[in-house]
This record gives sequence, C-alpha cells and structure tokens, in this order.
Amino acid sequence: MHSYKLQTKPFIVPTTDGKTIEEHFGLPSTGTKAFSLAHMTAPAGWNEPYQVPEFDEITFVIKGKKEIIIDGEKIIVHPNQSILVHRGTRVKYSNPFDEPIEYISICIPAFTIEKANREEQ
Repeated sequence: MHSYKLQTKPFIVPTTDGKTIEEHFGLPSTGTKAFSLAHMTAPAGWNEPYQVPEFDEITFVIKGKKEIIIDGEKIIVHPNQSILVHRGTRVKYSNPFDEPIEYISICIPAFTIEKANREEQ
C-alpha cells in the first residue's frame, strides 16, 4: 500500500443548480471520512439555502467572488482569499455577482448533505 493517494478522477457530484462540484477526496470519491476536498464552479446568480453544518468549512477563492452571510453579516471573499466557517454556524453561500466563481472547499469532517443541515428555501 502506498503512503499517498494521487487523485486523477474526482467524483462529479450531481447538481441541479448549475454548480459544478468535483470532489477529489471525501466519502463518495475515496471513502475518506476525516475531511473532504472539492473544486467547484458556480454560475452568476447561484445560491444555496441557509445551513447550520456539522463540519468546519474552509473556502479558498480562485476566480470571481463569493458572498457568505454568517450570523447576518455579509462577507465577500475575493480571489486568493480564504475563510474558515466553524461548524454550528448559521451560514449562506451565494454568488450574486455577474461572473462565475471558482473555488476550493475543504470540510472537516467530510461533507455530507445530511450534515449540512440545509434549511428549506
């Protein structure tokens, strides 16, 4: 067994909102429970419902801007900036801007839709 895992074929997460999610490490891609790492692209106007996740989430923006509402405060994350949102925090992710956003997301422990605890939109 190797002491590394080179990921060359990420799991493409099915979506219905125009967002592309390529999970490189996580439950569906590698069976990893401790963390997940995904490369994402979201179109202009994309948004998710509020959620109170049971995982910490780190976002690193590559291109575009990502709006994050944390406890009612709007934060804009720009290219080459990152943010850590702690588990148990009520948060909403969106892209209300005119250009797509490209970013990396790391969740600790690994993302699951059930542990995202999304609210009805």
